[in-house]
Amino acid sequence: MLHLGPLHDRAASRNAPAEDAPPDWPACFAALAESARDARLRDFYAAGVPHGDTPLAQVPMLAMDIETTGLNPLRDGIVSVGLVPMSLDCIRASGARHWIVKPRVPLAGESVTIHGITDSQVDAAPDLIECLDEILRTMAGHVMIVHCRAIEREFLNAALRRRIGEDIRFPVIDTMELEARLYRKRKPNLIDRLLRRKQVSIRLGDSRKRYHLPRYRPHHAVTDALATAELLQAQIAHRFSQDTPLAQLWR
Repeated sequence: MLHLGPLHDRAASRNAPAEDAPPDWPACFAALAESARDARLRDFYAAGVPHGDTPLAQVPMLAMDIETTGLNPLRDGIVSVGLVPMSLDCIRASGARHWIVKPRVPLAGESVTIHGITDSQVDAAPDLIECLDEILRTMAGHVMIVHCRAIEREFLNAALRRRIGEDIRFPVIDTMELEARLYRKRKPNLIDRLLRRKQVSIRLGDSRKRYHLPRYRPHHAVTDALATAELLQAQIAHRFSQDTPLAQLWR
């Protein structure tokens, strides 16, 4: 996941709980399975998703991280995708999948410094469209676990719109938004501004630190997906329960 300054935190604030209620995802998927033109998308939607009243302990989950050339999904591109299967009790790191893909925009020097994926690597990599069937088959039937859905969901959606002319929709549990529920409940008041109190950071590394999780080297798609999976497990253990209905967390 590409983290470039405070834009990441501002995106999370926009995705905080004041947002519209999530759709009826099972009904949404059923309708999309009928209307999608691309066969890969039809198969993805036909696999369905759990109902919102499903306890979290019974939800099939897949942690996702996407590395990009920048932060604007309309202008920047995807360079790698990492997926890690998980549940509240187990993270199956041995089942992790990782794809390096060639973006349709040049790599920026700043992004290369962050994620370490070079021009030579992407020049030899396939376009995302060549990996799409495999990625969607891996995602099928799962709820995605992400840290800032403005990155993962919007970049994948923009990439598919450019390549197949269709959007993609899927539910996520956003660990950054779960932190925002605690730390972005109110705007800074006058005393906060006078004392120049900073907002609590809800970035991935800082959020993990609050739960005493180990520090990982960031900006590798699989490592960040693994870090997000561990963060969700900690959040559920500390603030929710395994019986919490999925509808309380997904978006």
